[in-house]
Amino acid sequence: FHVFCAGLVREALKIDGVRDKCVLVTGCDSGFGNHVARQLDRRGFQVIATCMTEKGCSDLEAAASPNLRTVLLNLTDGASLDRVVELVRSVTGARGLWGLVNNAGRSIPIGPTEWMQVEDFKKVLDVNLIGMIDITLRLLPLVKRARGRIVNVASVMGRVALTGGGYALSKWGVESFSDSLRRDMRAFGVKVSVIEPGFFKTAVTNVDLIEADLLRLWNRLPQDIKDSYGDKYLENCDKDISKVTWCMEHALTSRYPRTRYGAGWDAKLVWLPLSYCPTFITDFVICALFPVPKDTRVVGPSQVDVSST
Repeated sequence: FHVFCAGLVREALKIDGVRDKCVLVTGCDSGFGNHVARQLDRRGFQVIATCMTEKGCSDLEAAASPNLRTVLLNLTDGASLDRVVELVRSVTGARGLWGLVNNAGRSIPIGPTEWMQVEDFKKVLDVNLIGMIDITLRLLPLVKRARGRIVNVASVMGRVALTGGGYALSKWGVESFSDSLRRDMRAFGVKVSVIEPGFFKTAVTNVDLIEADLLRLWNRLPQDIKDSYGDKYLENCDKDISKVTWCMEHALTSRYPRTRYGAGWDAKLVWLPLSYCPTFITDFVICALFPVPKDTRVVGPSQVDVSST
């Protein structure tokens, strides 16, 4: 009990001088990034929020104070990254960058692995993993100067791969990158935290977008693969995203931030505990949640069906 209470007191200790500290948040058009940018702005941080679209920038500026800056960023474009780094360097000066929140990401294409092509994986990995690493490396000297914080948004799918596509791969990569970066930066006073959200209602988990992309993948499949899954194969999100943005804010403002934050009851009670189970249990639970292909005994052109011999 005493250890538990001491932990609560330790986590409640906050840093001073937030008005002199600058935080860059990526992926602020909507969802977690938009919410945490406004949240940190209200706390008094100097926030630089990156968006993919002009509309995202203008909408966020209208909802925040004049102190919040927005800038366009495409994580897969080197020139776009250069412009953002120059802006951050000019704003922070000798102080350095207190916080980097790597939130930008995409989920689709996502679906059964057999439905994918290599390009489908690259589309997601280039943003969620390579782009995140790229901007982190470019801004790391400024974060070191401030002895600041890096907050990387992973997912429960960085612990348990629920389906195919690049999303789970990218989030496993975020977990690994964050672990190595945290250990490398520890001697320099830089703290690295990982946010592991469950399933929240954001653009990344937009059911309509995911279903539309699944239909696109389905329509390009060869007929023999379609037949093996069956037409019926094609045939609940949490809305309170503040649970995730609270974790981000705590990682930036606590004197002793956690290494990992599980955000959402489904993450805490289902997905993260499931990641510690033996593989056969994890496989059983996940397979029970997804549709079963129509024909599970499909013979490919280079295989021999021995079941009838």
